[in-house]
This record gives sequence, C-alpha cells and structure tokens, in this order.
Amino acid sequence: MARSGRLTALAALTLMAAPLQRAVAVETGAPVAVAARLSQDQGGAKLVFDLSRTVDVSASALAAPDRIVIDMPEVSFRIDPSVGRVGALREDSVVKDFRFGLLAAGKSRIIIDLARTACPAGVSTTPIVDGAPAARLTIELKPCNPSAFAALVRSPAVPTASAPDAPAVGQPPVIVLDPGHGGIDGGARGLGGVQEKTLVYEFCAELKRQLEATKSYKVVMTRDGDQYVDLDDRVDIARAANASLFISVHADTLSEDADVSGSTVYTVADRASDAEAARIAARENAADRVPGGRKRVDDPGVADILFDLKRRETRTYAHIFSRGLVDNLRGAAKLNHNPERSAGFVVLKAPEFPSVLVELGYLSNPQDVQSLASPDWRAKAARAMVNAVDAFFSGTEKPAGVPSGDPGIALSGAPAPPPPGH
Repeated sequence: MARSGRLTALAALTLMAAPLQRAVAVETGAPVAVAARLSQDQGGAKLVFDLSRTVDVSASALAAPDRIVIDMPEVSFRIDPSVGRVGALREDSVVKDFRFGLLAAGKSRIIIDLARTACPAGVSTTPIVDGAPAARLTIELKPCNPSAFAALVRSPAVPTASAPDAPAVGQPPVIVLDPGHGGIDGGARGLGGVQEKTLVYEFCAELKRQLEATKSYKVVMTRDGDQYVDLDDRVDIARAANASLFISVHADTLSEDADVSGSTVYTVADRASDAEAARIAARENAADRVPGGRKRVDDPGVADILFDLKRRETRTYAHIFSRGLVDNLRGAAKLNHNPERSAGFVVLKAPEFPSVLVELGYLSNPQDVQSLASPDWRAKAARAMVNAVDAFFSGTEKPAGVPSGDPGIALSGAPAPPPPGH
C-alpha cells in the first residue's frame, strides 16, 4: 500500500513536470521558466520558479531600496510579469513584489523587493523528478535585523549597486545604450504614426554596431527588442555591467509647434536649465507610471558627503562628454537652437558613471521624422556619436562651462575623462 502511494505521488509529479519536459524538447538554447509562485508568512518567504533544467545561481543584496538579487545564466521567462505583483501587504509580509528578466546577453536576474529586512536562508535548484532535467529554483528568505542585512550588502563577496566591482585593468570601457520606452510604453507618437520606441531602438542598434566595429568598447543595451524596462531597472543594468558611460536615446514631440526641430543633449541637474528641459524631463520620468512600473524610493544617501563628491565628479564627466557630443553632431545632424540642456532625469541620476540623454529630434516635425526614419541619417549621426565617444575616452575633450541649471559644479580645472576600463 505504501509502495502504491509512492508510485501515485511519483506519477503526479511526472504529470506536473510535463510542461517542462515539452519545453526541454523544443528548447535548444537558454533554459525556460514556466511558472513562479510566492508564499510568505511571519516566519519568512519562499519564492519558487519551475525551470526546464537546473541553473547555477548566486544571491546578493542591494540597499535603498532593500532588495535581494538572484543572478543566473540567461533564462527564457515564459511567465506573465503580473505574477510578481504581490498586491496588498500584511503586517508580517517579507516581499513587496518581484521581477525577472534578461539583464544582459547571457545573463538573467530576479529582483525581490523587500517589505522588511530579510536575508537569504537558502537558494538552490533541485530536480522536480529524479532522473529528469526539469528543476525547481527555490529562494527562501528569513527576516533579519538591519545590521545583518547591512553586512550582507557590504560583504565583498556580494556585488552591490552602490559599489560595483571595477573592470580588470586593460578591459575595454563599457558603453550602455538605453533606447527609451518599449513594450506597452510606446513613448511619443509622431507624424504618420511613427513611434518613439521603434525609432530610438533602430538608432541604438546602429550605434551599437558602429561602436563594436571599433573593437574598443563593450556595448550593452538596456533592452534587446520591444520590451518594457522601468527606469530604475535601466540604471541597474548599467550598474551590473560596470558602465563607463551611459547614453539614453529618445525623441520628443511638440504638437503645438511643428517648427521646433533638431537634436538636443541633456545632462542631469537638480534644477532644469529652462522650462523646455523641465517639460522633457517630466515626460520621460513619467515612463515609470505605466502599468508594471515600480514605485521609486529616493536614495536616502544623497546628503552623504562621499556620495555628493562622487556625484559631482561623474556630472563633470557628463558635461565634458555632452559638449563633445554636441560638437560632433553639428556636422551630422540638425541641432536644436539650444542643444545643451540639463534637468532632473531619473535615468541619469546614478553617481557611478557619467550619463547623458539624447533627444534625436521632434516627431512633430516632418523633416525630423524623415531623418530619424532614414538608415543613411542614422548611420551618419551614429558615426558622429562614435567620434564623440572616442574623443572622450582618449582624453582629448576639454573641460567646458556647465550649462545653466546646475551652478554648484564648476568645470574649470576638471580632471581628464576616465581612462578606458575605469
């Protein structure tokens, strides 16, 4: 009787694993995740993913906001992202929500947002049925005191968002290209029905091709197709890649004035350089308000003196690159009447690396739409941007005055741009 019961249980497990077996049969590349489920109570939380085969995983902790991060080789997540939205929280909840997806080529990530401090009690992948490839990834979290969580964040064995590992000496600089919007967030819609998300992705694909052709850089894209990626995750991708330079690419629209046109380069500032810059920043920052975007928690360390010094240094580099980028674009693209501006773009606020946001043009202007849709224009404008990147990392760009809007940073006597691999 006991033997019969064990056989019945094994048969049930085999039936449960059938979708995974079918996934294995058709999957020739990355392993597939077909289901995820979360259970939690006052004793902790357990997050389980069903996979087509086992994967090696590692856990780390990030603070402000508090998160547990699970890194692994590339996994194809065939799961509705809404499964990660926990909804109403109880007083004893450990997990607020969780997200998953492709982080970079060959690498995937699960991010668990914590409702209270918790530490991993166990992270493992085990077979669902003995002798079959289908596996179960189990992540167990237990509440821990803030000092234990802080120690986990600071641990040299655990990568953190606030202190990424520097690339090895001699490694090429990492250029992170960020095509704006994507997925359910189409961005601006222009004349003839063109969409910002499509045009900027095509431009970034061409820019990536040209940068890689130089064999001088490693290039990472924040999205590799028509996917929605929230603003904080775009910054997280750049941090995980140990970015040397971050370039976010967008296109604007101004329905009330079709004569406004041209490219503009923005850097981050606590106060916008002008009303137009403030309007653009408000529009781009609103991307996180689409369904699925997570609520942002500002970094409480912004008043810290070391953080502030680092931020000033990277903003200095960003202004140097911005000036060189505008100069190089002059011969390749039509520039806006005020091509250098600054405002409080969320996606540019990371203190670890210089960042700029490029508005390629206005989708409300017929000439700009024609340019952005032209492969020849994209190739020419991308070449100008490659020239600006080359000049920045060769140290030939000269410090220049800071555009209005961030008077607290003076660039006279600024250090040379970071050397390749910095």
